[in-house]
Amino acid sequence: MTNKYELALVLVTSLGEEEKQAQLEKIKELIVRFGGEITKVDDWGKKKLAYEIDKKKEGFYYFIEFNAEPDAPAEIESRLRITEAVLRYLIVSLEEK
Repeated sequence: MTNKYELALVLVTSLGEEEKQAQLEKIKELIVRFGGEITKVDDWGKKKLAYEIDKKKEGFYYFIEFNAEPDAPAEIESRLRITEAVLRYLIVSLEEK
């Protein structure tokens, strides 16, 4: 049984356009590798952070909705935690409507 999830993702702004797209593709591939199926990707662009993180004031915001098995988010988070380009991330379960 798969559940619906949303990954809120903030990438560092020091990335060039090509690097930013490459990082996003790696993260999408990560979701697919753990059995996820991406249903929607929202690119919010560069936004000011609510507070400074590691001396950075801005980040590239993405929201990725996907379906996956219940154990997939923990695996994905463990990989995101060690990805240098990722400033912050959060995976939340979406309720069925």
